[in-house]
Amino acid sequence: MTIEWLKFRIAPELREHFVQKDAEIWTPFLARQPGFISKEVWISPDDLSEVVQVIHWETFEQWQAIPAEELDRVEAEFAEVMGDVYELLESKHYQVRKRS
Repeated sequence: MTIEWLKFRIAPELREHFVQKDAEIWTPFLARQPGFISKEVWISPDDLSEVVQVIHWETFEQWQAIPAEELDRVEAEFAEVMGDVYELLESKHYQVRKRS
């Protein structure tokens, strides 16, 4: 299993709007992709400007096989709705080594 880990900074007063629009736009798109398992959205009670997304994929190859033009289209749709109020701070990927 591969984990896609994304950390965003968002204006605190727009955090819930960001989470809602992400659930309406990005999550359904990702859920239709081969290899998608699940997605978690984490919010920090200590930093209201932080949103972390953890997306679980069956394999790294399936995740990376999503065509760039489709990702660009969905990002453009999301950016049009949200405007310039969020910033992707970090993007990482991990492999699950062990689950208990």
